[in-house]
Amino acid sequence: MYKYDSIDRQLVNQRVAQFRDQVSRWQAGELTDDEFRPLRLQNGLYIQRHAPMFRIAVPYAMMNSVQLRTLASVARKYDRGYGHFTTRHNLQLNWPKIEDVPEILAELAEVEMHAIQTSGNCLRNITTDQFAGVAADEVIDPRPLAEILRQWTTFHPEFAFLPRKFKIAISGTREDRAVTWFHDIGLHLQEQNGEIGFRVIVGGGLGRTPIRGQIVREFLPWQHILTYCEAILRIYNRQGRRDNAYKARIKILVQALGVEAFSQLVEDEWAHIKDGPATLTQTEFDRVAAHFTAPAYETVGEVVLPEEKSFKNWVERNTFAHKVAGYTAVTLSLKKHGVAPGDITSEQMEAVAELADRYSFGELRISHEQNVILADVKQSDLYEVWQKAKAAGLATPNIGLLTGIICCPGGDFCDLANANPSPSPPPFRRVLMISITSSTLATSTSIFPAA
Repeated sequence: MYKYDSIDRQLVNQRVAQFRDQVSRWQAGELTDDEFRPLRLQNGLYIQRHAPMFRIAVPYAMMNSVQLRTLASVARKYDRGYGHFTTRHNLQLNWPKIEDVPEILAELAEVEMHAIQTSGNCLRNITTDQFAGVAADEVIDPRPLAEILRQWTTFHPEFAFLPRKFKIAISGTREDRAVTWFHDIGLHLQEQNGEIGFRVIVGGGLGRTPIRGQIVREFLPWQHILTYCEAILRIYNRQGRRDNAYKARIKILVQALGVEAFSQLVEDEWAHIKDGPATLTQTEFDRVAAHFTAPAYETVGEVVLPEEKSFKNWVERNTFAHKVAGYTAVTLSLKKHGVAPGDITSEQMEAVAELADRYSFGELRISHEQNVILADVKQSDLYEVWQKAKAAGLATPNIGLLTGIICCPGGDFCDLANANPSPSPPPFRRVLMISITSSTLATSTSIFPAA
């Protein structure tokens, strides 16, 4: 996975120092609440109904065991001993004190984590398939280009104050596990006549106005992805509505103009910048791709798994085909009955970190469905992993089932929620379903439109 260089470290550490000073000035009354609001939002800090909410980024789903142990420690030390994984590869803490957030940011920076652009009207966290790089059905590994997009979007000065938040997802498989059709920009990596490029989709989104995105370019050579996204964002930044937050997303602009007119505006804008400094080179791609090397897989012979019924049921529901023979990807379910979906305790985070170290090269993933993935498990280790996951409350065999529902924090934490919390044992919890119709699901399972 990607490792920070000196520029990354300097940038994140300077942001920590900057926000520490901003919090101090706010506490001293030198900044009003209105002046402080955009500053805290730039650092992932919301004020919810009962307490602040702090959102931590997990770029394109990947983290290591050291980072997860740090999240466990932060949740125990500064919150109530748990966190909530979101649909876009973030961890949310729902009870931190504002004055503690600079300390949290400093601890995160030590393990190459941050909360930059996890809130506010800016370019949000880049997301992708939780099985990227290991999926047997993968056409192209999207992680290097996801990292390039992450670096390009971070602190981009032109797009720091967009009409509304802006989300980009990238997929390199035929199945749309990144839900690219329902993002502001969805990117499908594909190969045509030996050339790698993207299908570009614009104007998707869920929320109160669910809209499936529309194709604005069927094939874009990969070298131009930054300049083409820049052209899209320039059109949105100029023409997106700023008078009504409910009509400010790009999906509304695309619907208002029509996809043909919007596409033409993008093409006209792109013509001025398409071969500019942001055009990617093979050298730059290779520099980033070097971080995403395969782990030291072993040659594994045929494995006969135990016939225990509950174990076989878990294998059927919670494992995913791996591109390397003898290995599989394991989903640890955060959807145990009676527990708020997506929540994970500090103790469970530490248990997952131990599993990752012992069975998955110290790395793990977060899925759009709010579960945790061990991407590189030997099939011969599956029974041991299942036993330990079951002991930690992480082995519910419900991946892809109704009980594996996607959930947001709900009415006690969010002004937009339309469901009240359901009573449950401490810590005080909440549930809200995100409703997606069967017709929506039918059109979003593949990155390729129906013939």
